[in-house]
Amino acid sequence: MDHLLSKNQKKFKLLLSIMSMLTIMMLILSINAGFIKIPFDAVLATLMGQGTEQNELTIFQFRLPRIILALLVGAGIAVSGAILQGVSRNPLADPGIIGINSGAGFTTVLYMFFFQQTAFFKGALSVFIMPLTALIGAFGAAILIYMLSWKNGKVTPVRLLLVGIGINAAFGAGLIIFQMKMEPINFMKAIIWLSGTIWGTNWTFVLALLPWLILLIPYAVYKARFLDALSMGDEIATGVGVPIEREKRKLLIVSVALAGACVAVGGGITFLGLIAPHISRLLIGSRNAKLLPLTAIIGALLLLSADTLGRVIMAPVELPVGLVVSILSVPYFIYLLLKTV
Repeated sequence: MDHLLSKNQKKFKLLLSIMSMLTIMMLILSINAGFIKIPFDAVLATLMGQGTEQNELTIFQFRLPRIILALLVGAGIAVSGAILQGVSRNPLADPGIIGINSGAGFTTVLYMFFFQQTAFFKGALSVFIMPLTALIGAFGAAILIYMLSWKNGKVTPVRLLLVGIGINAAFGAGLIIFQMKMEPINFMKAIIWLSGTIWGTNWTFVLALLPWLILLIPYAVYKARFLDALSMGDEIATGVGVPIEREKRKLLIVSVALAGACVAVGGGITFLGLIAPHISRLLIGSRNAKLLPLTAIIGALLLLSADTLGRVIMAPVELPVGLVVSILSVPYFIYLLLKTV
């Protein structure tokens, strides 16, 4: 037994090292990629403080904030999806599929429609208000989904998925109503944002999102043993002494908070919270103490790769990262749907 545990731990460390190296390589590649090409040696020189003024401006003020945001948003959404799948015992659960992202998006669009033109809400202050606004919508959607999914004293995985898809459609209809009332320029901003785009290319957005992930992801890893018990079913969790409803609420709050904060700066990115945990399970198994950290790195790597691809595939035109993730992920989602339902 000790030998197996030691072997599994070595495998976990190896996977973390490999994924971290791949992420660093993609980060350097992403700095180089774009409409303005910067040679690899010039990238390294600029990162070491020996670059030209133009390269420093391009890298430190435009590309690096976007890259760091892509890493943070990818990690947050991926961990949110992993928690949601564990709590609901539904392999198809994802914040974007079951309506949590659309709830966050709905309240964010309401904020953009009613308040962003007000002087008090303009400027740097709006960067910190938007995550809170998105959080309200995410929690509202989560509560509504949970209430409507509750039947005969429990929530079944299939019922949760179907109710979530319905709530997602309802919030989508509400989004369209308010978008049609917007000024053309704000309408286009909302369309691009809802498609999923790392649009906050400055360090203020990084500072607004970073505290959420620093607090919530380690807390989720700390609660991994409870998530393991809940993933095995309520009866088993009760048998090992887990206070089911209390731990479910805590973990759901973490999942919804991560999704809401990430949607505020990354828009409506769907499917990432679905596929990143599945890739992690294939690599390391279902023990959440190892699954969640690996899922965070894989989610960050996937979103950064998708954002880089979206910037270069049709340059100088950029594809929203949410569209790239959806195009790459939909076949796997259909496979899981056919396999599960």
